Amino acid sequence: MEKGKISRGEITAAIAGALEPLDYVYAMWEGGAVAFDRVDEWSDIDICISADDDRMREPFAIVEKALESIAPIELKYDVKGPRLGEYVQAFYRLEGAGPFLLIDFAVFKHSAADKLQERELHGNSRFHFNKDGAVTVPALDRKAFMEKVRDTLEDLPTKMDMFVAFIPKEVYRGNLVSGVDFYHRFLLVALAQVLRLRHNPARYDFGLKYVRHDLPPDVVKHFEELYMVRDADDLLKKYQDAKKWFDETVRSIDPGEIEKRLG
Repeated sequence: MEKGKISRGEITAAIAGALEPLDYVYAMWEGGAVAFDRVDEWSDIDICISADDDRMREPFAIVEKALESIAPIELKYDVKGPRLGEYVQAFYRLEGAGPFLLIDFAVFKHSAADKLQERELHGNSRFHFNKDGAVTVPALDRKAFMEKVRDTLEDLPTKMDMFVAFIPKEVYRGNLVSGVDFYHRFLLVALAQVLRLRHNPARYDFGLKYVRHDLPPDVVKHFEELYMVRDADDLLKKYQDAKKWFDETVRSIDPGEIEKRLG
């Protein structure tokens, strides 16, 4: 098969056709780019299903057989993570599909309360089948969410003031890589959190993922400028600029306004 000839539709139809007849599989839906209506030529395929709790691993062999009916499986990666008790996940790459059209396949326990479907966080799941409405999309728990927001606004500024000095400390020691790493993973992630709380609060703890989609263009442009570091002097300047922006943004956040925006 020629590279690029495999389509998203062909893959999802094959998987749905193989899984829907199974009595222990209740629903199949797509998330990711599809859920936000922004599929492009680089998008992968995020497929989730809900299955009987004691048969979570069985669908993988079925899906692999369906994929191999389209093209040989070139690479498989089994995900290991803290939520493996609630879902099991694997990535697949098909021969001839190219490096971008990966299949991200996750099997959720049917009993799992959180199947990563709240619209405010994960977009509009696109169901391929949902037998008798077995899977319902939950509303965001606004009370629990606001408790997390208030805890973050109480904790994060103190944490920032306590540890932000690690950035220049590493520069002065000559450990530029460590300084840049801490700048990106600590300061800029925290900055992204408060910027999201200011502009798109529902997804405030998504880190740096989807920044381009979740923040206003002028904010994204400024953030990108701060992210790119040329050398030690540039880092020393930009960390101060980023810290100032963080402080200003925290002062501008009104939890009451966030609650109103969440409805």
